[in-house]
Amino acid sequence: MNTITRRAALGAALAAPMVRGAAAQERFPNRPITILVPFPAGGATDVQMRSLAEAATRHFGQTVLVENRPGAGSTLGAAAVARARPDGYLVAQMTLPALRLPHMQRMPYDVTKDFTPIIHLTGYLFAVIVRADGPYRTWQDLIADARRRPGEVRLGNTGANGTPHLTLVDLAERERIDIVHVPFRGEGDMVPALLGGHIEGGAGGSGVGQLVDEGRLRMLNVWSRERSPRWPTVPTLIDLGYQGMSVTSPYGLVAPAGLDPAIRRALHDGFKAALHDPTHIATLRRLDQPLEYLDSDAYARNMLEVYEQERQRVERLGLRTG
Repeated sequence: MNTITRRAALGAALAAPMVRGAAAQERFPNRPITILVPFPAGGATDVQMRSLAEAATRHFGQTVLVENRPGAGSTLGAAAVARARPDGYLVAQMTLPALRLPHMQRMPYDVTKDFTPIIHLTGYLFAVIVRADGPYRTWQDLIADARRRPGEVRLGNTGANGTPHLTLVDLAERERIDIVHVPFRGEGDMVPALLGGHIEGGAGGSGVGQLVDEGRLRMLNVWSRERSPRWPTVPTLIDLGYQGMSVTSPYGLVAPAGLDPAIRRALHDGFKAALHDPTHIATLRRLDQPLEYLDSDAYARNMLEVYEQERQRVERLGLRTG
């Protein structure tokens, strides 16, 4: 072997580990991924997200963690991700209130600039719930009572300016009734108040299903487009004459703006596999949550559409907090 050949072989031998090292360094993910969930541990959203994280751990080959960041109208996850390094290792659940509140008050992020949409996941089954042994057997019963007793019927919600609260405001305006809106931190606080007779009803989500099945709570309506297969006799808002009114508060995952497109694809593909994983599908069914998949580009368009819809809603209802 001549000198030139030996030098070339030596150079190739030295370069090979460097190339392999660079490839290993660039491989994504090569450490745990964290999902910020802006709701307390133990609720329906937390259960769904932890099921997704467990399935994603198998598909990514790296641990996917859930970190709860409750408070501020479920916007703390979005706010944290907007300021994070765009390396793909921190993502957040993008909630509907996180798209609504910028139209109501100053927020520490810009929906149109600060996020990289990854994947749309699912939404909630909402319903108006009352005690099963109470006086209301139908939604019309509650409306009639509110007309007889203006300003006395108390309806709970899971947080001021959240989707359940604003939908109840919308329904009350459509019916021209005066009800008292009682905010709670979540279903865990609202349901005991309802069962204890401190409020007449409330807007609940998937977490109340067991109490309905046990005969302790009654659903007066559901807010999905179609009736729930689990409770097929409960009418939708559309069934009750509210044309086109379906409310599921859908959500997905976002990363910081400036994310590398290859990492965006890797995140999408891993979470898509997790979303459709049989164990996660079983969790969605148990929580009565629909699978509402959108890929990254479709979700990006959807986010901007919903952002505009929420602006119109805030203006129509005259909502401002500061």
